[in-house]
Amino acid sequence: MAQFNWFTYAGIEYKTSYLAANVVVTSGIVAFSLAARAALGKGEAAIAPAGSLSLKGLTEAVVELVDGMVKMVLGEKGRIYLPLFGAIFFYILLNNLFGLVPGMTSATANINLAFAVGLFSFVVYNAIGLKHGGWHYVAHFAGPIWWLAPLMIPIEIISHAVRPLSLGMRLSINMSADHTILGTFLELTKVVVPVIFYGMGTFVSFVQAFVFTMLSMVYVMMATSDDH
Repeated sequence: MAQFNWFTYAGIEYKTSYLAANVVVTSGIVAFSLAARAALGKGEAAIAPAGSLSLKGLTEAVVELVDGMVKMVLGEKGRIYLPLFGAIFFYILLNNLFGLVPGMTSATANINLAFAVGLFSFVVYNAIGLKHGGWHYVAHFAGPIWWLAPLMIPIEIISHAVRPLSLGMRLSINMSADHTILGTFLELTKVVVPVIFYGMGTFVSFVQAFVFTMLSMVYVMMATSDDH
């Protein structure tokens, strides 16, 4: 029997509750983005760092985290992709954390949505690779020696094709297991013990968003490598 959540209580089927959760989180991200933009201010006020705990300070912390990841993997030139990776990180993180709310469903625990995000990453890094290297990006699938092409092309295609699936499965399985464990202990113990698992769930949510975003950056780095 599927576990209870507020979406099923509202009449939404359990199998579509993931879609409902995604709609709620996406709407929240849009609202947060608009509020954060207003909180940043204009002119010198937008440049000045936040002096206290606030929406502006939270936004700056997330941006600095993703910016540090981008510079570590792609260097200074990779900062043009900061909005892209910031959006991926923020989207996955909020969907992960949404599942920690009692009675709510984490959309990223569903393999279909997780695979869709992985497919988005796949399309993006290949598009960036084509834009950066053109024909040379396509040619690298044939390998360094022309007579190895019949062997290398199928290997490279399979290697790239499994990436969105591996990204999606890793995210979905980890989040599903994490929220299942939390729900089980919450049902059994009610108080005190679940607090520990809420802390662990929050940590796992951040780690999975970090790992997914970092791997996407690595794929972009490989796609834009001058060795291609």
